[in-house]
Amino acid sequence: MTDLVIRNVRPLGKAATDIAISNGRITAIAPGLPASGAAEEDGGGALLLPGLIEAHTHLDKTLLGMDWVENRVASSIRSKIDNEREMKGVLGLDPALQSARQVVMSIARGTTAIRSHVDIDTTYGLAGFEGVAATRDRYADVMDLQIVAFPQSGMMIRKGTIELMDEALRQGADVVGGLDPCAIDFDPKGHLDVVFDLAVKHAKPIDIHLHEAGDLGVFTFGMILERTRAHGLAGKVTVSHAFALGMNDYLRIGHLLDDIAEAGVMLMSTGPAGVPVPPLIRGLDAGIAFCSGTDGMRDLWNPYGNADMLQRAQILADRNNLSRDVEIERALDVCTFGGAKVMDLADYGLEIGNFADLVLVEGRTLTEAVVTLPLRKLVVKRGRVVARDGEALVEAA
Repeated sequence: MTDLVIRNVRPLGKAATDIAISNGRITAIAPGLPASGAAEEDGGGALLLPGLIEAHTHLDKTLLGMDWVENRVASSIRSKIDNEREMKGVLGLDPALQSARQVVMSIARGTTAIRSHVDIDTTYGLAGFEGVAATRDRYADVMDLQIVAFPQSGMMIRKGTIELMDEALRQGADVVGGLDPCAIDFDPKGHLDVVFDLAVKHAKPIDIHLHEAGDLGVFTFGMILERTRAHGLAGKVTVSHAFALGMNDYLRIGHLLDDIAEAGVMLMSTGPAGVPVPPLIRGLDAGIAFCSGTDGMRDLWNPYGNADMLQRAQILADRNNLSRDVEIERALDVCTFGGAKVMDLADYGLEIGNFADLVLVEGRTLTEAVVTLPLRKLVVKRGRVVARDGEALVEAA
């Protein structure tokens, strides 16, 4: 029996049609579908997108809903890490509440799946993981949420962190995280050996923050690719940020992009300003899967962000100097199908049999939607309407 029919929508900008949904999946796509007693929604000729994918954020850190906190920290990554570790205790951040607030904001803006890095360290133990895991359970029917066990303060330099990482993975963290093996832990071999050993032990994928730029980052990339091949983890390893790929050496980076594609390693870029970024189109043309994300949002690192992955597609396109419609559509693809591939989401898309994770937005073309950022007219998760006209139908508290 059909549960919901959404009428007069244009899948990815194609001709107007109707979509029928049953048991959380798309069951028919055709004009004039019979309702057969199902609930009906009028799409009004809106664009139909698959759910937006937030493939890189930090749900445990956002300051949403709290008093404004003045940011006085220095700009270095180490300074930000140390300041945040101290201030989380001073401010009394509640990872469950903070993550719930960001999840609800994400739902309102059309996101249907999130990968969140969550700090694992010897100061707070598993508190961040436990809080975000509670949010994962609470919103399981309206959001797919993956948790990355993330050793932000370092593993090799902070005794006891490896054991905490292992325990978080045993308790249900979905992904093994890593961070700047040279610049933070000063031990690239030790750091990466632990990350890959944990991934093999727990049969989990890997997502490594790599802010290391220039030759240092290229060196670390080589070690990651070597271990990915040795452990047979093609399609299971993501390198986030990957600033080294933005270095000004066209031929060298071209060869490295080919090596990354051959090894089956995936990339995440937020399109940040002020730092080198991976060349998006060159990477996609090389066959590399890309995803994107909000990263830290209104937190102790920076005050920016609104959990809008449609805007993230715009930022990604702008940062990569993309202006042709066909290129901007590829940036949007990174925030939809690319994110789904990196997160290994089953049955994602707009075909019959796919899960009904859908977003309706106004716009004549996909590029117009990326440029104008209209309110999300309707957001559907597994066939359930979860947001309407930019407002989530679930609450954070």
